[in-house]
Amino acid sequence: MTQDRTTPRAASAAPSADVAPDAAVASDVVLAAGVRVWGVSHVEAGAVIGSGTTVGRGVTIGAGVRIGADCKVQNAALVYGPAVLGDGVFVGPGCILTNDHVPRAVDPDGTVRRVGDWQPAAVVVEQGASLGAGAVCVAPVRIGRWAMVAAGAVVVADVPDHALVAGVPARQIGWVGRTGTRLVRVDDLTFVCSDTGDRFVLDGERLEVVR
Repeated sequence: MTQDRTTPRAASAAPSADVAPDAAVASDVVLAAGVRVWGVSHVEAGAVIGSGTTVGRGVTIGAGVRIGADCKVQNAALVYGPAVLGDGVFVGPGCILTNDHVPRAVDPDGTVRRVGDWQPAAVVVEQGASLGAGAVCVAPVRIGRWAMVAAGAVVVADVPDHALVAGVPARQIGWVGRTGTRLVRVDDLTFVCSDTGDRFVLDGERLEVVR
């Protein structure tokens, strides 16, 4: 894989994209308007980063990753392809999004595994979700809209929209609204966000917005 380590912008970057001189960005990466890539970060071939997104220092964005608009990918995060991040996603410092559920360096006969010897799996993070510092998401897994993963959690199963999960392995410990504030239970099935006034109804294991 050839990387462009000399030019401050990838060939398909918008004029307003800002890439640090010591960031390594592949020549076919697509950077939309207002993207910022800080120093010592590595954006691999085929990645697409949406408008207004910030990629912190020392981040790896793997080949084929798709990142939406207005995301924040904090320092030292590792986002391996084919991960998909929706608009407004927060990825805390030191987060890891894996892409191989059964990783091996070699086959049983000792042959070194190379690109094409395994099938990558995706971590999908939906709009507005947040991954706390040091969280690990083990592919394949989906993090729902506006969900929140606590710092240091290890996610090995899908996280519902608006769910708050914590621990190793991550377990749901509550619900959060769009601001990240924990929802207040009104009755057995109804929750409310004290910040926005949004109301939610629990339908089985899903939380439905009724605002």
